[in-house]
Amino acid sequence: MTAQLIDGKALSQQLRNDVRQGVATLKSQNITPGLAVVLVGDNPASEVYVRNKVKACEDTGMHSVLERHGADLSQAALLERIEALNQDPTIHGILVQLPLPAHIDAQRVIKAISPTKDVDGFHVTSAGALMTGMSGFWPCTPFGCMKMLESIGYSLKGKHAVVIGRSNIVGKPMALMLLQANATITVCHSGTQNLKALTLQADVIVAAVGKRNVLTADMVKPGAVVLDVGMNRNGAGKLCGDVDFEGVRQVASHITPVPGGVGPMTITMLMMNTLLAAQGSVGA
Repeated sequence: MTAQLIDGKALSQQLRNDVRQGVATLKSQNITPGLAVVLVGDNPASEVYVRNKVKACEDTGMHSVLERHGADLSQAALLERIEALNQDPTIHGILVQLPLPAHIDAQRVIKAISPTKDVDGFHVTSAGALMTGMSGFWPCTPFGCMKMLESIGYSLKGKHAVVIGRSNIVGKPMALMLLQANATITVCHSGTQNLKALTLQADVIVAAVGKRNVLTADMVKPGAVVLDVGMNRNGAGKLCGDVDFEGVRQVASHITPVPGGVGPMTITMLMMNTLLAAQGSVGA
């Protein structure tokens, strides 16, 4: 068996067409969805992510504002900027690029963003909405994973899904989304004993810990679906995920590549959330 690839790049382009249509509809009503991206410091990876997000806004017809601040920006000054963006009617989504400099409390900053503009889905209000099954903004990476499963017509009802990782950004919300889709969930982490015994039971595995080869072929049940959220570099400096791709693709039924898998979906779901925020601002 050789796994079918779930092409995140192709799927993201399909979904961006839907976003473009939604943006065009709002523009016909004199409303242009707007996203503000706030970058503090000069983290090279953050620079790449921010550039891709601004480019995606242009690609879908949205208005974007990129605010760059030095690493010495005070927390108070950053909170002031967020409040100004909260009050700006041309901005429907606010994204503060993480990580932030050590002297800034990231949770305090996220909490300061208006829940109606929390297009990253990190605010405690968004987390609470997901937890209780209410409508709200879903974190973009796990939201993209759910769209990928949907794209292959995969029904999660009654399936056993194993999530490797428990971060607030991916692991925890991923587990909740899978649970809402009627899967049975196991969440594994650094304290889990005998990870292999658990992954071998899984119909779906989501690897999201940021560690190379955390999932190898001998840990995967034949026919399982594997979603690789990791973003690492191998010894040659080449991008790779958390999964031993070449080995696992010989066992799984479907697998996401790195790059070209979950990554493009994350930015596209950000565009979708920003569109939803703009629609919500006018009751559309």
